[in-house]
Amino acid sequence: MKNLDKFPPGGNALGLSGALLAIGLVGNFIFGALMTLGIGAYAPSMILVSLLGMNPVAAFPIMMGSCAFLMPTASIHFIKQRRYAVGPSLGLTLGGAPAVLIAAYVVKSLPMTALRWLVIVVVLYTAITMLRSAWSESPRGDSNRPRP
Repeated sequence: MKNLDKFPPGGNALGLSGALLAIGLVGNFIFGALMTLGIGAYAPSMILVSLLGMNPVAAFPIMMGSCAFLMPTASIHFIKQRRYAVGPSLGLTLGGAPAVLIAAYVVKSLPMTALRWLVIVVVLYTAITMLRSAWSESPRGDSNRPRP
């Protein structure tokens, strides 16, 4: 809505307190739970940060800090059961550090309007993909067995 000059999300704040802080924490907790399902956190974080009156640029470090705590905790179960692919995991680990540095400089240099449009595209693409997946998913179990 900000890109269409209909709604002024975002502000200059770089911190929250009181009820807004509680809303931000609950929102980040939900985004963390969704990340364990494979849903990214940057676009929702940017939207939440903006709606809470913070500077949208603060979304990247907030999201990265949340992920730094989330990923080790969420991965313990998979590591104990050895339910992960070693090759892709190693590739993502080795590529992650330079990718974060590149992203930090690219995100920092992008005009905010372009970044907002990019976030809108990512959110819409993700929503459409998830809805299509849910609609096309066949029921689990024996297809010949009658459903209760």
